[in-house]
Amino acid sequence: MIKFNLYVVRHGQTYFNIYNRLQGWSNSPLTDKGIAGAKDTGKRLSDIHFDAAFCSNTTRAMDTAAIVLGANQADSVKEPVVSPNLREEFYGYYEGNDMDQTWYVAGAPHGLPTFKDIVSKYSINQAKDFLKEADPFHQAESGEEYWKRWDKGLAEIKSSPLIKDGSNVLLISHGNAVLSLVERFGEGKYDITERPANGSVTQLTISDENIQVTSYNQ
Repeated sequence: MIKFNLYVVRHGQTYFNIYNRLQGWSNSPLTDKGIAGAKDTGKRLSDIHFDAAFCSNTTRAMDTAAIVLGANQADSVKEPVVSPNLREEFYGYYEGNDMDQTWYVAGAPHGLPTFKDIVSKYSINQAKDFLKEADPFHQAESGEEYWKRWDKGLAEIKSSPLIKDGSNVLLISHGNAVLSLVERFGEGKYDITERPANGSVTQLTISDENIQVTSYNQ
């Protein structure tokens, strides 16, 4: 049985992060602070040998991956495998909208005016479903649609020929994606009502039998 460590890094700060806007599949570039933060994360991980690396096909994730891998001193892989299956949640009609306003529109009809309210009473998956319901085009991803895509992404990682037993693997990901992983595989041990910081590192162990969150750094 192969068992390996997955280091999940949230991308560096972007302009949409500053403006409190949902970016999902849309994009905005890393800020100077985002670049500096990615460099800091790269330094923290510089002594870890990564047999494989993955990221979504958004520029904010790819740019962060390039910075983190560029800082590595442990003879790691030089470039990540890029996959659309590892993107952030798709927010549909609400891509680029103010985050707080959007979650109000999604949750208020259910008596839950904030993202934290929705997640505290239900789950992040339910928040996805509420947003799809509120989307006038119904193109935002539901929880089921989101995990159908992400399960493919996780299968891509697990099937990589670069990974062997005991490997360390890097994944550059997104805020809601990290929360969703922690909700699904964290066994209820962690606070998932607040987004993790840009550049934060969350660790999972993955085997043929299960996936488990071993460290969640907000």
